[in-house]
Amino acid sequence: MAVNSGASLWGPLKELWETVDGAVLRRQPESVHLLDLQLKKHKAHFLSLFRNPPKSAEQREKVRKASTEGIAIQGQQGSRLLPEQLLKEAFILSDLFDIGELAALELLLAGEHQQPHFPGLTRGLVAVLLYWDGKLCVANSLRTLIQSRHGKTFTLDLSGELVALTTRFTDELMNQGLTKRILTLVSEINVTREFERLQKARGLGDEKHRKEVSDLIRESQQALADSLFSWTCQSPLSKDDTLALIGHLETVTAQADGSLDSMNMSLVMALLYCLDVSFVEQGTEDRDDLLQALPLLTERQYVSVVHSRLMDGQPWKLPGLQAVCRLAWALSLRVLSQLPQGGALVEFTEADEALADQALLGDVFLFMKEGMLGCESFAQEEFYVRRLHSLITDFLALMPMKVKQLRNRADEDARLVHMSLQMDSELPSSLRKDLDHLMILIGEFYSKDSFGLELGLEFWCPTESLQHTSLQGSYLGMALQRPPHKQVVLSKFVRQMGDLLPSTLYISYLRMLKGLANGPQCAHYCFSLLKTNGATHSDNIQGVSGSPVSWEHFFHSLMLYHENLRRDFPNPDAAQYRHPPLRGITQRELDGLTSFFQLLTTIITWSENARLALCEHPQWTPVVVMLGLLQCSVPPVLKAEVLHCLAAFGKSPEIAASLWQSLEYTQILQTVRAPGQRQAAGIEVELNEIESSCEEYPLTRGFCHLISTLVESSLPINLGAGLRVPGFQPYLNFLRNSVFLPFPTRAYRRPAEKWEVADAVLEVFHKLLRDYEPQPSDFVQEMVELQGEQVPAHKPPGHSIMFHLLNDSPMLALCLSLLEEGVRQLDTYAPFPGKKLLESAVLHCLRLLDLALQKEVVFMDLLRESQASLLVSPLEQLLQGVSPQTRRADHIVNIARYLYHSSSNPEAAFQSAKILRHIANYPNIQNRLVGDFTHDQTVSDKLMAGFVECLDNEEAEEGNCTTFYSDLQKKVARIRHETQIHILNLLITSLELKTPNLALYLLGYEVKKPVSSTNLQDPGQTTALVIFVGCLHAILSLLQRGTEKRSGPVLTQQAPHLAELCYQVIYQLCACPDTSGPTMRYLRTSQDFLFSHLQHLPFILPSNQIAALSQMSWLMKTAAIELRVTSLNRQRSHTQRLVNLLLDDQPHTQHTADGESGMEEETRSVSGFLHFDTVSKVRRKLLSVLDAIDFSQDMPELLQLDFFERTQIEQVISNCEHVNEQGHTVCNVKLLHRVLVAEVNALQGMAAIGQRPLLMEEVNSILQQVVERNRVRRSLSAKRHALRSWRSLVETLLTACPADLIPADDRQLIIRDLLLDLHDKVLSEDAAGELMPIVAGAVFTLTAHLSQSVLSEQQQGVGLEASSGFASIANSALHLILRKLLDFILCTGGGYQRLRAHLYGSLLYYLQIAQKPEEPDTLQAGKAMWERLTAPEDGFSKLQRENLAIIESYGKALMEVVCRDACDGHEISRMLALAVLDRILSIDRQNQWLVYVCNSGYLRSLVESLRQDDAALQTLLTPQPPLLKPLYIYESKMALLTRVAKTGQGAVELLRCGLVAQLIECQVFDMVPDSDAHRVMRDPSGFIPSPMDRYRQILLPTLRLFQVILTSTTMNHQQGAAQILQWLIVHADTIQSLLRCQELSMGVLQELSLLTGIISKTALPGALEMGGEVNSAALLEFQGHINRFQRLCLSLLGRLAGSERERLLKQAEIAAPGDSADRREEMEVAMQQVCANIMEYCQTLLLQSSTQAQFSICLFSPSGSEPAVAYSRAPSLGLVMYLLKNSAADFFRFHQSHRQSLGKLQSLDQLPPEELKELCQGLVSGPGGVEKISSVQRSLLAKRRLVQLINNRAKLLALCSYVIETCLFVLWRHLEYYLLHCTPTDPKDSLLPGASLYRSRLTDDSFGGLQGSGSRGLGLSRVSQQDLDVLKSDMAAGFGEALQRKLLEVEGLYSQVRSRYTFIQALVRRIRGLLRQPKS
Repeated sequence: MAVNSGASLWGPLKELWETVDGAVLRRQPESVHLLDLQLKKHKAHFLSLFRNPPKSAEQREKVRKASTEGIAIQGQQGSRLLPEQLLKEAFILSDLFDIGELAALELLLAGEHQQPHFPGLTRGLVAVLLYWDGKLCVANSLRTLIQSRHGKTFTLDLSGELVALTTRFTDELMNQGLTKRILTLVSEINVTREFERLQKARGLGDEKHRKEVSDLIRESQQALADSLFSWTCQSPLSKDDTLALIGHLETVTAQADGSLDSMNMSLVMALLYCLDVSFVEQGTEDRDDLLQALPLLTERQYVSVVHSRLMDGQPWKLPGLQAVCRLAWALSLRVLSQLPQGGALVEFTEADEALADQALLGDVFLFMKEGMLGCESFAQEEFYVRRLHSLITDFLALMPMKVKQLRNRADEDARLVHMSLQMDSELPSSLRKDLDHLMILIGEFYSKDSFGLELGLEFWCPTESLQHTSLQGSYLGMALQRPPHKQVVLSKFVRQMGDLLPSTLYISYLRMLKGLANGPQCAHYCFSLLKTNGATHSDNIQGVSGSPVSWEHFFHSLMLYHENLRRDFPNPDAAQYRHPPLRGITQRELDGLTSFFQLLTTIITWSENARLALCEHPQWTPVVVMLGLLQCSVPPVLKAEVLHCLAAFGKSPEIAASLWQSLEYTQILQTVRAPGQRQAAGIEVELNEIESSCEEYPLTRGFCHLISTLVESSLPINLGAGLRVPGFQPYLNFLRNSVFLPFPTRAYRRPAEKWEVADAVLEVFHKLLRDYEPQPSDFVQEMVELQGEQVPAHKPPGHSIMFHLLNDSPMLALCLSLLEEGVRQLDTYAPFPGKKLLESAVLHCLRLLDLALQKEVVFMDLLRESQASLLVSPLEQLLQGVSPQTRRADHIVNIARYLYHSSSNPEAAFQSAKILRHIANYPNIQNRLVGDFTHDQTVSDKLMAGFVECLDNEEAEEGNCTTFYSDLQKKVARIRHETQIHILNLLITSLELKTPNLALYLLGYEVKKPVSSTNLQDPGQTTALVIFVGCLHAILSLLQRGTEKRSGPVLTQQAPHLAELCYQVIYQLCACPDTSGPTMRYLRTSQDFLFSHLQHLPFILPSNQIAALSQMSWLMKTAAIELRVTSLNRQRSHTQRLVNLLLDDQPHTQHTADGESGMEEETRSVSGFLHFDTVSKVRRKLLSVLDAIDFSQDMPELLQLDFFERTQIEQVISNCEHVNEQGHTVCNVKLLHRVLVAEVNALQGMAAIGQRPLLMEEVNSILQQVVERNRVRRSLSAKRHALRSWRSLVETLLTACPADLIPADDRQLIIRDLLLDLHDKVLSEDAAGELMPIVAGAVFTLTAHLSQSVLSEQQQGVGLEASSGFASIANSALHLILRKLLDFILCTGGGYQRLRAHLYGSLLYYLQIAQKPEEPDTLQAGKAMWERLTAPEDGFSKLQRENLAIIESYGKALMEVVCRDACDGHEISRMLALAVLDRILSIDRQNQWLVYVCNSGYLRSLVESLRQDDAALQTLLTPQPPLLKPLYIYESKMALLTRVAKTGQGAVELLRCGLVAQLIECQVFDMVPDSDAHRVMRDPSGFIPSPMDRYRQILLPTLRLFQVILTSTTMNHQQGAAQILQWLIVHADTIQSLLRCQELSMGVLQELSLLTGIISKTALPGALEMGGEVNSAALLEFQGHINRFQRLCLSLLGRLAGSERERLLKQAEIAAPGDSADRREEMEVAMQQVCANIMEYCQTLLLQSSTQAQFSICLFSPSGSEPAVAYSRAPSLGLVMYLLKNSAADFFRFHQSHRQSLGKLQSLDQLPPEELKELCQGLVSGPGGVEKISSVQRSLLAKRRLVQLINNRAKLLALCSYVIETCLFVLWRHLEYYLLHCTPTDPKDSLLPGASLYRSRLTDDSFGGLQGSGSRGLGLSRVSQQDLDVLKSDMAAGFGEALQRKLLEVEGLYSQVRSRYTFIQALVRRIRGLLRQPKS
């Protein structure tokens, strides 16, 4: 037999109670079935109610051995050894409660388990609580089950099935003797006896524990008694049970004050309901069924037994109780006698009169008043009240003769009393006061109406009042229908008793009326009664001898009293004022007046009509008379009643205003001192002299009450004007200085009165501060004129209170000491007089502090602005002061300690949480608070327990309670909920501040050590210590409830706002770097928090969509962090689980019971989940969350206003807006209401008054509209937040999680689903525009990932062969995505340009998918044209073609949007739009887009904008540029223009738009920065390029664009060339300086390679002819520029082909050792390119000058020696030769490396890992980068690098072969000229014609040849024969066999492949021929 660690005496019973409560009271769905199971399981517990399992020797033995052999525990494997101490305690517990040893052991184990929830208690003490809690659970369950039965008194409106179940179950229990068991238990259980037993066994802990135990015992007893009461309410008891109940009642005794205790009260009521037949008259539909079940009618035996038992003469212990039962029985018999079935019972029904007499002799009415009404539980139970009401009214209605007898008896007694008074003899002893008691009972009973039933209405018969439309009588509108007989009889009773009333009954009668006037309708009837009573006798001759109970009589007497007493009014200076003569009023008169004032107060409190009618009565003038009485010498008690009465009048604002003036006028409180008056008069004197000496303070309390009421109605500003400084100040000073501050030191006869005074005065302060709004005018000292001099005016009272609270004033000190005393008293848990009032006073103090904290910010701001000389300190700093009582700074701790009492004082805990939350906003205080809170361990534990108790409160509920609770309970539940909200907000605020803060302490983190070293654990016993429950545990337990069920976490449904804040706290803990580690570890390991919550997403709450979205937002954000962290820490299984949960589209198989997932779970990881079960798919979790975010938002309609001006109202609304705690901008509705109402009130004139209701209606509609607007804003904000969180979760899933968790094919499908769903939602008609930006951002990320995924899949070489299309994702899906993307772009219309930036980015990523990857150039012979044309279309071009078709289907609309964005707007959008245009133009074969761009003028606009960019670009060249934006935009534009120029049509269009002309005007090209000067200004990060680099970024795109234009314009080539030449000439200085550049860095080489390319195509002699009409001077200048370009180019060739080349390459390697290979390659390419360009230039010049060699110009001097140094002279042919040789050598070097790389590429799989690493190194940045990437990635990178190398080499090879070809051509032309056509100039034959010809040829400027002016060392005009001979021999030597073979081999290897057959061969042959030619 295993031990149940949950304790069979507690755990299962707790579960039972939760089930019963859930089914019956909370009406949870599906609960009937659960209830059925529980009842079957626990039936034994109900049958043997409260019986414990018996002890046994066997059990004892087993427990004894548990320390050596161990004991088995349920749910744990193996047996567990228990410590000896535990077993000892178990035996003690077993003896204490007389329970079985195992049960005792279980209780202790459960106690140990629950111990963390009870700081300060040992496991034994907790076990005691659990024992009684188990009992209470059974008793409560029993009571609730019985309450759910169907019966005659009430119904809970439950389902038929449930009622049938509970009725059947309880009937069985009843038949098994439940009643007797309950009665036995009720009499057996005794708190005192139990306590003695516990005390002996040391089973009692501190005060709180004692209170909890005694409460549990009492509640158990009470619940049992209530069970019986509930039963009798619904169904009668059997005969034996009824007798047993009577038998029990015979022995009942009363409490000390003569009243019954609440448990016996239940039993008495149970008997009264047993004997109740009044329901017979109610005529409900099931009346006959109920009558059948009534044993009074069906069982003669029953009646006879009960009758004889009650008639029995044996006296009970409480004769009054016996009398009540007899009266009830008598009335039942009377009802029975009137029923047809009653005929059979005649012998019993005859005795009803006798019984009633016996009851009256037993003082039945007295006992009902003292014994029953005196019981505190009486007024809390509606059905007690109803039963007693029926008892009283039945007596009056059914026994009218008895009532008549009572009246006669009373009249008789009154005569006797009168006679004895006259004869001064003894009062007769035989006086009976039955009627007196009856009246007082009626008065008492009806004056308490805690349920608002207004039962007293039955005593009023609406006779004359029916015509009063103002009345809502109980029979309003049914004038023709007669009221029921009973009502007629009762109203007659009220009227007749008042006729000829004997003086002895006068006071009782008034008290009865006071009770019967309690309620709005009753008060009106009573008012009318008193009015008519006076009227009937008004024609009497005596004038006022009318009925003594009438207004006429009352007020007349009052006036007489006033007249009489005023004559005695002493001079205030007279000495005898201290002892006023009291001869005016006797004690009886005093009582009568008191009763009258109480009656008057009751009537006017309830009825406003009565209030106004009496106040305005011209003869009575009650207010004046009462104020007069206050000035007379009347006992304080009476004055207090008068003040209460005045307060009731003051409830009407119209009376209040005049009442203030009268109060001031009569100087009740002396506010004006008469000159020469010695001492004060009025109420102040009475307080200090009379009340203090009597030690009773009714007058002061009455005055406070009056002021409190008046302050609420109106606060007069100019009170007392003319006589004193006007205002309320004197009253406030009196209340503060004379009432509040001295109250603790005064003496009190009644201890409770001390707190009554405090509460009354604090209430006034609270109201004054509550209604005070600080205004700037409060801080300006205004003056008023008083009797001719200027005196300072008073400030508003609220300002004065505020000032006192913001200073270390006695008032603040007293408030704080009150709080300290309050918490000290509450900590004793003992009842004391005035406890309720102390709690109320404390509450007012807390509210004052809260209000001061709320208002202090505005107050202090205004004070600062006004520069007034007030000194104030912030309250939160004052609260840190030292308390004079404890000498410690513990004010805030005291405030926080109220949280510990939240169970008994929810309201105080709420205010305390609110105050702490205000204080928590100040970071400097938090640090001190942590110290204060942790300073004393016991206090610290209590505080923590208080916070936890408030958070983890079962009873808290958000506003919309569905449960079966009373209004009061709902209010308390609401307050508890608000307290939770405040505490969570306190945590949220604190977590944002620096550590240590309050939140960390409360949540259980380390505050003394580093936070990150915290180790969070589950609460419970560890080896060393008990870990108590902290706030984090409480929050988690709130959230975890229900996570294991299908319905998900309960909190999200029941308290959505609370759940949202809980999730937010958890998110903040996970997001904050300090707390993140410990928190996430704890949530992951011991709670499995995220998984258990995410599986319930999405949360759907139709009633509170906003909260549901926020809950999901915080949860998703937390999940995103978790995914990131687990991925970084390589916790794959955790990441995998969450990823599967969020992305699976397979239905989840439930985990196996023991949590072991087994192998199949592993194999079915994500890779398998697509092909796992193709039949049924579920929606992916991420998508269903997206579904839950509703993109549509209903916007409130515009205001329809008739009176207000709309624009002004909108202005006012926007002025009232502020940002709330959640960061939403909302309108402050209260403030707006104030503003609007003030506006309405300001209207003057009759018209305005007439319109007022309409105006107020409009104000109302405006406010409703604003509330709706606020809701919409909050809703949108919540949707935005949810979408952002969703997006971050998606992005984290795709980027942060290891890529291999989601295989590529699934990844693409997932992205496809997400993209399509997102688009569907955002493209729906009613999607809110505010959500679009976030969606666009998500679309961008998703498209980027899609593109990446598809590309990497292709690189791995799969997918291209797949039949489905391009990749795993089908083409159709890709097209769908493209269409949606384009729809999205179009639907954003004109606005939302920034949003479109995201979409353009997405479009670019999308279009990238169809871009063909780079392929290696293998230099193999190309396919024949035909083969290329007939080859099948590959996947890329197919997709590209289809994409284009889709794009073109959108036609002009799309073109328009993209072009418009490209031309203006936000920079990023423009860049991306330009990029999109570029991309589309590149794939648009039909040139539709190009045509559109050209024709619509967008191209021209773009070209013309270059001119505007010039200025911005110039600013970029300053050392520190403002922004780089213009540069990026310029680059994007140039890229697009270059793309346009790539087609002939585009290039022509650009020239037509005047592109070159625009660029000629740009001055930025001339602003070459000084390269060295700015080295200092370098950006360390390297992000901002140096000025030189920036200049290149401007120049190079232009040069590239020119190059493209020159290449594309074939037809109009000349026109383009001429324009570009003009650009060159305009910027000639810059260009020449670039060509001359000394330092040839990489950048310079790039510039040169482009420049020489352009010069080679433009700076040609022929170019000028195209330029149209140019005058000769300009022509000459141009010519000069061109010649200079030529010269510079040739000298550049000398530098690059010659000696500098090696030096430059070396330099490149040294400069960047890391990536030297790359740099060297780039340099080589650039140098080759420059050489190729210059050689091409030379070739063009040669060809242009003449087609034949003999007329061609000479560019190189005839010297064949190889150049040795940098040339300054004209370059020689040797240079060309040198270049030729080098190029040939390079060619073979490059060819070799190209072949190697190709080989590597083909055998990539076999490459050793070291080589792979080396290849990747170039593409991965950062050290160790290569190590981190996976092998698949590595081989992909290596492949990409190899393709790069191969293609680079191919490019170099092409350049080399071109250089070789041009060199050969140039050589050939020169040699041909020099060796064949040139005539050497020998000095002898200088007249030969050849010489002049040669000279002219070399110097002919028109051909731009080299000038032969002899200025260059070697005069070229002198080519001697010797020179030619040397040339020939040098050339022959240089152009040897080896070189020729090499050249031919180049042709064989390369040129023939490129199909340029034997060009080299032919030239080699010719040159060889020339060189071999014999000398002539």
